[in-house]
Amino acid sequence: MPKDEVIRVYVGVDRSQMLAVPVLEHSIKRHTTAQVEVIPMLDLPVPVPKDPRNSQRTGFSFSRFCIPKLAGYQGKAIYMDADMLVFRDIRELWNIPFDGAKIVIQKEVKFEEDTLRKAGAPKKRKKQCAVMLLDCGNLDWDVEKIVAGMDEERYDYEELMYDMCILPEEEVKYGVPFEWNSLEHYDPETRLIHYTDVYTQPWTCCGNANGYLWFDEVRMMLRDGKLSWDQVRKEIELGYLRPSLVADLKYRHLLPKWLLPFFDKKNAARDKLSRYVPHKEVYALKRVRQKAIKEYEARLAAEKKEAA
Repeated sequence: MPKDEVIRVYVGVDRSQMLAVPVLEHSIKRHTTAQVEVIPMLDLPVPVPKDPRNSQRTGFSFSRFCIPKLAGYQGKAIYMDADMLVFRDIRELWNIPFDGAKIVIQKEVKFEEDTLRKAGAPKKRKKQCAVMLLDCGNLDWDVEKIVAGMDEERYDYEELMYDMCILPEEEVKYGVPFEWNSLEHYDPETRLIHYTDVYTQPWTCCGNANGYLWFDEVRMMLRDGKLSWDQVRKEIELGYLRPSLVADLKYRHLLPKWLLPFFDKKNAARDKLSRYVPHKEVYALKRVRQKAIKEYEARLAAEKKEAA
């Protein structure tokens, strides 16, 4: 890549995970000498689908479709979720060739059987677009038109998000290795770990087996003045981080392994006593969406019955 080229990384995030963005950025820049610009995409003005079954599953599900326009339809970009850490030079990801495609997404899902055993895991690991390369100069995406496609019933949420049906198959390359979107798995080959299970993310839940990686990154930032304890405590006060996170950051790495389960149990009890609710706003919005879906489906059923 040219020496003056800037690697643009657009990050999908909601307010509850804003502290994760500088941690991700720190991990990226710590492993590269390339120029990197990290752009959080918070609260973008994306339209709401008429059918609530097609609505965003997170506060930023549709943000990735805004990237070409945000980039001025020029150059290329990387999309990432905020709940990630990087362990290798991001140029390795940036330099994956498009080979005529317009986007490059995840190739495969590995270690599925192992990661599905953990508490809070889904029933199945779907091939994801949580790490994606975009050729912005060749993508005419407009999020309003994309959402309108669902309103016109040309495709639904699953077809859009998992099949990338808005592009012909030949314009989608399955070229991002699992190692660059390692779902809840870490080994010496991992380039990027994705704490994709919201229920067990290390900043909201005690005992994540790979949480120590995130804690180590945060400790480095605290040590080097890239992050302050006041910032951490402010996010705790706002309810976005668990109160016991301070104890993890200060003491967990000093304890013997046999003591960690007891330490986690004590921390979990402390969080419960403080009435901390992980991702409170996220789950509140989920309940609103589920209620809207039930009402929508009931209305459709009533209209169908009346028409008959």
